[in-house]
Parts: sequence; structure tokens; C-alpha cells
Amino acid sequence: MYELAIGAIIAALIFDFINGFHDAANSIATVVGTRVLKPLPAVTLAAIANFVGPFLFGVAVATTIGKGIINPDFVTIHIIIGALFGAIVWNLITWWWGFPSSSSHALIGGIIGAGIAGAGTHAILFGGLEKVLVGIIISPIVGLVGAFLVATLIIRTMANKKPGNVNSVFGKLQLVSSTYFSLTHGANDGQKTMGIIALILLTEGMITTFEVPFYVILMAALAISLGTFFGGWRIVKTMAVKITQLKPYQGFAAETSGATILAFLAHAGIPASTTHAISGSIMGAGSVRRLSAVRWGIGKRILWAWIITIPASAGVSYLTMLVIQLFI
Repeated sequence: MYELAIGAIIAALIFDFINGFHDAANSIATVVGTRVLKPLPAVTLAAIANFVGPFLFGVAVATTIGKGIINPDFVTIHIIIGALFGAIVWNLITWWWGFPSSSSHALIGGIIGAGIAGAGTHAILFGGLEKVLVGIIISPIVGLVGAFLVATLIIRTMANKKPGNVNSVFGKLQLVSSTYFSLTHGANDGQKTMGIIALILLTEGMITTFEVPFYVILMAALAISLGTFFGGWRIVKTMAVKITQLKPYQGFAAETSGATILAFLAHAGIPASTTHAISGSIMGAGSVRRLSAVRWGIGKRILWAWIITIPASAGVSYLTMLVIQLFI
């Protein structure tokens, strides 16, 4: 039976790699879009920070994912495999479309769909889903408002400075803010795979209580950082260029705002979407010059991707579980 558990852990690490691959745009979009760094050094910096991030913020999000969405008493290894399959498929579809959808919500949708198919609606913990809803609402809205306010403060503070000097200063500061965002991205998204692997270990009796061993943190951190390094360039284009054109001070504002939200939510154990956080922040920082500077049509397409991610991945996982049940 351990063969299935090993296979499920490998699938979880594949999801983690694809998560980093899919969400590389979140970590490097602004620093590439402002031309502070070229893509290769930007993604290298992000990958290193993504690796470090999961070690810095505890395991509160992992706990929410592992035992806060579905009751562990009802979980089977087949449900976990079905959940991962749904999340991976949806991530690959949205990567191909170039849509910056949420890997986090794809995983949550996968857990819901596979859980309902395999154990029934009574296995789903709706209190945990309330945490997810909080993250959905908070991260883009607070990101947008926070980035707008930070960018406005910078404009007023630097009003008498030469634009070239301002760009030079915030170009350097963007290296700090980009690293900050990548750390929190690794912390929040890396924890989700930790929670799944810990749930696999618990389900198969390899651990007796829900906990996240150090080696699980190490594996998850390595997988997401490698995924980020080989990042999804289709989505980078959408995030870095199509939404709006940013100056270095705006990139700094977006990264700082988005990262601060993710750090807060990681500490609170809320599985937030890094995609939501940085997309909202980019829009907020871009609109500080004028509202027309943001291509709101692109924003609407991203919004639709957000809306359908959980039900779409849940649907794929539900169907996957029906197929699995035919053969077991």
C-alpha cells in the first residue's frame, strides 16, 4: 500500500513544481516589467527566495490545507490523488492560456471535488472554506488599495526629485521588495504541498498525528523553487506587460503591498492566492498615474479565471474520483 503513498507524494511534489512554474510570474513580473532585472537573474533570485520562504513562516497554512478543508478521518489516498490530479490539470490549462489563475485555489477546488466524490459533502469542513473566502476577498482588494497608497506616498515624497534619480533609487529598492515578495510566495504556496504530504503520511499511518516533518518542508521548498526557476513565461508576459506598464517606484509599491498581505495571511493560516495579491497590487500601483493606465479588460479576464478556478478544478477532481472508483 505504501506504493500508492509514494506515488501520491510524487504527485504532490509535481504539483508543487507546477505551482512554482505557474506562479513564477507572480514573483518576477514587476521586477521584469520595470526592466530592473532581466528574466534569468530575476527568476534565479525568486527561486532562491522561494526555497527559503517555507522555512520562515511556520506551518499554519499547511495545517489549514491538511486538516481544515476536509475532515482527515474521511480522507483516503485515492481522494488525495484525485485532488492533486484536478489541481495539476487546471494549472496546466490556465498556463497554456496564459491566465494567471490561482494554484492555491486549484488545489482547494481539487480537495473539495475529490472529497465530495469520495466521501460525500459531510466530509467538507465549511469553516475552513470560510478562511479561503477571506483570502479570496482580502488579497486582491487590500493589494490594490495598499499599492495605490504606497505609490501615492512615494509620488508626494519624491515630487521634487528628478525622475531619473527616483527610478535609480527604486530600481535598487525593487531588488529588496521583489525578494520580499518571493519569500512570502514560497512561504504561502510552499506550505500547501507540505499540508498535502503531511495528510498522506497521516492517512497511511506513517505519522500518528498531523504534523509537518522537516524533510517534508525541505522537499516542498525544493520543488517550488525549481518550478519557479523554470518559470511559466506565458503568464509572465500577461503580468509584466499586458496589465499595465510600471515604473520602478510602482513595482516597489506593488511588491511591497502584495508581500505584506501574504506574510500576514501566512501567519494567520489563511491559504491566500499569490496571484490575487500581486495582480491587485499591480493594478493599484498602475492606476496611481491615471485609471486608464491599467488595461481593465485584461483584469476582467483574470477575474473570470479566479472565479472559475475552484469549481473547475473541483469538477476535474470529481470526475477523476469517479474513474478511480470504477477500478478499486
